[in-house]
Amino acid sequence: MVTTNRKRNVAFLSTYPPRECGLATFTQDLINELDNVKLLNTPKIVAVSNDKYHYDEKVIVELDQFDRQNYIDLAEKLNQSDIDLLVIEHEYGIFGGECGEYLIDLVENLKIPFVTTLHTVLPHPNDKQRTILKILGEKSLKVITMARNTVDILKSVYEIDIGNIEVIHHGVPFRIMDSRDRLKERYGYKNRQIISTFGLISPGKGLEYGIEAIAKVVQDHEDILYLILGQTHPCVKKEHGESYREKLIHLVSELGLQGHVQFIDKYLTREEIIQYLQLSDIYMTPYLGKDQAVSGTLAYAVGYGRVIVSTPYSYAREMLEDGRGLLAEFRNSDSLAKCIRYILENPDKKKEMETKTTALGKSMMWNNVAKQYTKLFLDIIENNQSCKEQVV
Repeated sequence: MVTTNRKRNVAFLSTYPPRECGLATFTQDLINELDNVKLLNTPKIVAVSNDKYHYDEKVIVELDQFDRQNYIDLAEKLNQSDIDLLVIEHEYGIFGGECGEYLIDLVENLKIPFVTTLHTVLPHPNDKQRTILKILGEKSLKVITMARNTVDILKSVYEIDIGNIEVIHHGVPFRIMDSRDRLKERYGYKNRQIISTFGLISPGKGLEYGIEAIAKVVQDHEDILYLILGQTHPCVKKEHGESYREKLIHLVSELGLQGHVQFIDKYLTREEIIQYLQLSDIYMTPYLGKDQAVSGTLAYAVGYGRVIVSTPYSYAREMLEDGRGLLAEFRNSDSLAKCIRYILENPDKKKEMETKTTALGKSMMWNNVAKQYTKLFLDIIENNQSCKEQVV
């Protein structure tokens, strides 16, 4: 790691709590751990806002998501600031314009170095999506992705130089937790086999197939309980209300599963997420989209060594390789049920899978991930400074 006599200033362009968004939680977790490493000044936030929020003192400026001129104005503010490196947390839906195209106005007027962390990498983008990511790849000093499965896509689809791509795992917060049995007792789940899914609810999560799988398994395992944890995604709720959740609740009733499926309708804190994961016997992601490159919820489940049953989307295939879980077919409740039964009926295999998953999960804890980010940021800043001095 290159060292310097002064600590460097890094700012993140991202959503940020109290905005309820996975990207916001990710950014907050990362900057908190970067602060613990203590090789950078306390990172600052440029908060992408779509409403009025009461931010903490780490937010130095807000970007109005839907105001195009605001992106150009922000570039000028950053150019005049003491920020050494801007980190853009990229997700198409959090920036204004078609597919978030207003972001390009910012980067084309930005004179300070920046890197881009990708939270979505689409293997089959539309023209606008491809153009945006291609420009970000050309102008970023580094492009950070969270899964190996995206590297070839970034190279072949978006023409990003493979030498500019860094792979760093999605981080997972570390907490010392009570045992699974003790947590089950505390939550009122004593002597139950717990299967869980958490995250913002939307039709793409395929939860109906998970519920149908439970209906098949419960015939032989009356102690199972499926926890569906989380609120409806705000964008889905704004457009369609609670129609998807109501459809799921009706399905539970129709299948007579009221004692075997429970909805926890709230935006979970990190501590609640981790506690629910810790008490779970199986974590399930029956997602429908085969191209999903990263899943923060699945990363958390790996981090806490859960046995995972999932459909074979890209990130799940990568995380579950080498026997770290079981893959079921898309849109197939029979296939999901078969995987669940195998785990419940083979405790030795379950324990073996948990051991393998825990080993990978340790490398994904935020303290390890933050050290990788710190090294990368300092190297980029110092190398960029050296290049400037050579030009002069």
